Amino acid sequence: MMWLALLPWVALTGHTLVNAALLRRPPRAATVTERVAVLLPLRDEAARVTPCLESLLGQRGVPELEIIVLDDGSTDGTADVVRAIAGDKVRLLTGAAPEDGWLGKPHACAQLAVAAGERDVLVFVDADVVLAPDAVAGGVALLRSAQVTLLSPYPRITGAGRLVQPLLQWSWLTFLPLRLMERSPRPSLAAAGGQWLVVDRAGYERAGGHAAVRDDILEDIGLARAVKRSGGRIALADGSRLAACHMYASWRELADGYSKSLWASFGSPAGAAAVVLLLMLLYVAPPVTAVLALMSATVDLALVSVCAYLIGVLGRVIAAAATGGRTWPDPLAQPISIMVFAALVARSFARRRQGRLSWRGRPV
Repeated sequence: MMWLALLPWVALTGHTLVNAALLRRPPRAATVTERVAVLLPLRDEAARVTPCLESLLGQRGVPELEIIVLDDGSTDGTADVVRAIAGDKVRLLTGAAPEDGWLGKPHACAQLAVAAGERDVLVFVDADVVLAPDAVAGGVALLRSAQVTLLSPYPRITGAGRLVQPLLQWSWLTFLPLRLMERSPRPSLAAAGGQWLVVDRAGYERAGGHAAVRDDILEDIGLARAVKRSGGRIALADGSRLAACHMYASWRELADGYSKSLWASFGSPAGAAAVVLLLMLLYVAPPVTAVLALMSATVDLALVSVCAYLIGVLGRVIAAAATGGRTWPDPLAQPISIMVFAALVARSFARRRQGRLSWRGRPV
């Protein structure tokens, strides 16, 4: 009877497996005939924009492609780097300062969308993303074949944060029913990653564009919800074969990046506490319980707890294999990953309460 206690772990890992099997992937070597604009907002990215720009300049399979770059008040010579690398191969804009009520990134993206004119598809890319030569064509092809308004192909994540970064892909594969999310009109059932977004231009405008999420710190998820509210459809995809994102170069940068936005992911401190408590019970408690049970010679409880831990690890392995992550040995550290994530959530709420949230020199 005690083994029935494993049902929550079996169900969640089984759901991870189903989602991994259903996960959409942009096709390789696609060719599209639509007019596409790749939109790149930059703020103080001189040190890392070069690989991104070079990858954009090397795109193929999209004859009607325009690359538009916006320098959003950089003070480190970002615009000079863009000119040196791309010359007249891209359209370089000087961004206006955010208006009242706007956060920096939504304001930059809105300006880029206006500059794109009547292009059929908008592709938003962050400066830390490097695309394979057929990535844009593949993203647009999947956008159309999946018949969605907004596609979020999540890139392979590199850089600092091996304990924390893989939790994002794992979390939506484990807890989010992907096909139901695509079919459901509910804005609350939405997920997206702003590193690489592919959006139908007409659907973007019906949703209100980035003006609809002007003050949203999670503008990517906000835009996905706005698309749903306007009657559009969204989809997540595995973009790890076509894109890599070197999101954070150091632990301090990662902690600051997570702190600026984690508080907005849960709706309220109570919601955050409930989610963190659930994760701790599911993925931290089993190994702790196993050790305590062994110390008290409670063998059956120890075996069940070890199995719960290993089934949780298996879920991480499945998610990593499906999204280009490290399948070994990182998943073994799942309990530590959850504890670090909990600490980052607490830090985010604390810094928000203290009014200390900022990013790239701008208050959040």
